[in-house]
Amino acid sequence: MIRKLLAGLILTLVLMAGTQAAFAQIIDDSTKVLYGPRTTLQLFERDVLEGTYREQRVDTAIHNMHNQRYWYQDTLFYQDLGNIGAAAKPLLFQLPSEIGARSGRYAFNRYAYDPLRINYFDTRSPYTHLHYVQGQRGEQVFEAQHARNISENWNVGVAYKLMAANRQVGPSRTLRGDRLVDGQAVKFYTHYRTKNEKYDLFANFTHLNHEQAEYGGYRPPSDTAKFKGYFPLGESENIFDSDFETVPIYLNQASSHEFRNNIHILQIYKLANEDLKLYHAFDTRRQEVRFQDNGIERIPNPSNSLDTIPSFYPETKHHLTLTDDRSFYRETQNEFGVTGNSKYSFFKGYLKYRNAKQEYSVLKFINKTTTSTLRHEFGINQLFLGGQLRMHYENKAMLQLDGEFQMTNDYKVSGLIYFEGLKFMLSRVLRSPSFTEQRLYSNHFEWDNSNFQSSVTDYIQASYVGKLGGRQYVKFKGYYTNIKRHIFFNEFNKGAQPEQLTGNQRIVGAQLEHRIRFGSLHFDNTVAYTNTDEAHTIRIPEWLLNSKLYFQGSLFKEALFGQFGVEMTMPSAYMADAYMPVAQQFYLQNNFMIPTYPVVDVFLNADIKTLNLFLKMSHVNDGLITPAYWSTPGYPNMRRSFIFGIKWMFFD
Repeated sequence: MIRKLLAGLILTLVLMAGTQAAFAQIIDDSTKVLYGPRTTLQLFERDVLEGTYREQRVDTAIHNMHNQRYWYQDTLFYQDLGNIGAAAKPLLFQLPSEIGARSGRYAFNRYAYDPLRINYFDTRSPYTHLHYVQGQRGEQVFEAQHARNISENWNVGVAYKLMAANRQVGPSRTLRGDRLVDGQAVKFYTHYRTKNEKYDLFANFTHLNHEQAEYGGYRPPSDTAKFKGYFPLGESENIFDSDFETVPIYLNQASSHEFRNNIHILQIYKLANEDLKLYHAFDTRRQEVRFQDNGIERIPNPSNSLDTIPSFYPETKHHLTLTDDRSFYRETQNEFGVTGNSKYSFFKGYLKYRNAKQEYSVLKFINKTTTSTLRHEFGINQLFLGGQLRMHYENKAMLQLDGEFQMTNDYKVSGLIYFEGLKFMLSRVLRSPSFTEQRLYSNHFEWDNSNFQSSVTDYIQASYVGKLGGRQYVKFKGYYTNIKRHIFFNEFNKGAQPEQLTGNQRIVGAQLEHRIRFGSLHFDNTVAYTNTDEAHTIRIPEWLLNSKLYFQGSLFKEALFGQFGVEMTMPSAYMADAYMPVAQQFYLQNNFMIPTYPVVDVFLNADIKTLNLFLKMSHVNDGLITPAYWSTPGYPNMRRSFIFGIKWMFFD
């Protein structure tokens, strides 16, 4: 109730502000608009560091505003648990980008602000941005951002983001009622530049507080101890013969809760203008993950009639009826480097030191009135040496070499050639297992994989980006990947725990993005092909299609600019990974086939001066083709839902 009242209050304030702006314009039509997108510019620290400093206008476009992928911190295709804010992983193959020590818990990454990708501002007037999305089934996203210049060369800003979603299946007797996701994210950021432009300071603090009620997915009627952890084929559609709110689920008192706190500071000093610059980057990260279950259900053990076993988990190691597992990851990193750029070249060299620690705590049963906490801790110090060399001619040609080496172990190297839209890339990444893959201690899992070796990923890619005439745009890439000593989470009956292969996993893929217009009619398509015939532990749909057909144009003497159309997303059938909430990991399964299924949305996007809005009927074909639509085994995706959203920008 408080959340709804808060959202209503915010919308009321927004409408009042808009009314006041309109009234001011009415009483003085001769008044010029002094501030707007042209006077509110954004910049990124990487561009300043690399000497490609350019301020860009804030994004006021309505393109893809209705698309759920554009409500988060990236626009990749994801496999999730069927609702916004839920645990997710990229659907298509992604080349590893980080080497060395790391947590290995990424299920909520797309909902957190990335400290290295913060957009800073340079504003001539205070800038406020409001973004609000509301769906009829409880989907909710809200973001408020405010930035202003304290002085000509100093800007500060703050943003707050809220995300919420209701569970679609199961009765309301769960720990959190109908609520599936409650997430909040915060960022504070500032950029300062001296008047002589020799020194730049970028600093930000980001925070994530994300909670997800865990229900373990749909529980098939035939589920017994004999079939625990399986989803028998042919039964996956039974859920759609019943009311969503009454179907059985596995967990009623479980939840995951993740906290993140990051501090990032980058200082850049020009020794000789852009020819030679020194920089220092400081990062500290803290990630705490809690998994709790206050009512572990137990069922008869088919092997021993006098014993019981948990209905969902593989086993209970320290407490039969309660779980309170906590994971603490802490990392501190300092990077010292030098850069320089000229009209035709850029170089960077750096030395990086990282200290990382991992701690686990597990609730242990002593007697009916007493419990204790078991703790396990380990850490590592690592030194990295890296650099980049780039030679380029205008925007037509480029040769780039990158490398980073963690002393005595991990490394990543790549080379890139670009010419007139054509790009060829060759990359190799050798990286050690994450902390989660190496060790885990909990009430349901324990492993110590100190014998795991570093995996090696070789990646080759050729791509092209360009226009075909005046009406078409095309972006194409083809790639080949070979992974040696691949690490994955195996099947439930093997423990749903990390396993390392001795052979190779090979992936061949291609992706085409094509846009064409016929007057006001636009047709956008993305097609991704992935062949995993020689990668049996990597689960990716062979085909993924995203198509959008829409009309775009201006109305009412160009007072309103809008889009009206239909969008479809359809992956081909595949054995998608299942999800284990205890470790926040997607794991291999071979019993549940996600069917080929198109999800169709009808949308209307509109731009009215500084107000953008959209109306969408998502999944309009719900129940019309087949009764089943799954995102992850045991987790049905969203049913038909009406969703609306606004994005309002104020420049004074």
